[in-house]
Amino acid sequence: MKNLSHFLLSLAHRPSDGAFGFNTDIFATNLINLSVVLGVLIFFGKGVLSDLLDNRKQRILSTIRNSEELRAGALEQIEKARVRLRKVEREADEFRVNGYSEIERQKVNLINGAYKNLEQLENDKNESIPLEQQRAINQVQQRVFQQALKGALGTLNSCLNGELHLRTILANIGILDSMKEMTH
Repeated sequence: MKNLSHFLLSLAHRPSDGAFGFNTDIFATNLINLSVVLGVLIFFGKGVLSDLLDNRKQRILSTIRNSEELRAGALEQIEKARVRLRKVEREADEFRVNGYSEIERQKVNLINGAYKNLEQLENDKNESIPLEQQRAINQVQQRVFQQALKGALGTLNSCLNGELHLRTILANIGILDSMKEMTH
């Protein structure tokens, strides 16, 4: 590399006696240098640039195809989601309608059941009040009868002597005999 740069510098400082050399005047050589550089770039860089552009083009086309495939997949997913959404909305509407009717039916059943329970309680109350009244009356009558019987026995025991006792027994036997004859 050192030899090449030394060679190029030596050519640049040679007198122009018809020999080959570099012209260091930029304005005089600018158009020629540009033409040579462009020619070399076009000649050698044409294939490289064409390959780079083809590669870039292929990547862009591949990206576009991938994007189109993704877009198609996304559209398909969106359509499936819309179908599912419509189905769920229909089911929700059906559930709402059925749910409201079921709630109303249960409400009516509960109200009817409550009325039936109230009627049954009223009937039980109406049936149990006379029974309880009769039971209370029977208990009072029993107590009054027991008190009266105790009082009568006490009075009889205090007033009854042997003779009166014998007459009472004979009178009761007579009543029983007459009842016996009536039944035959």
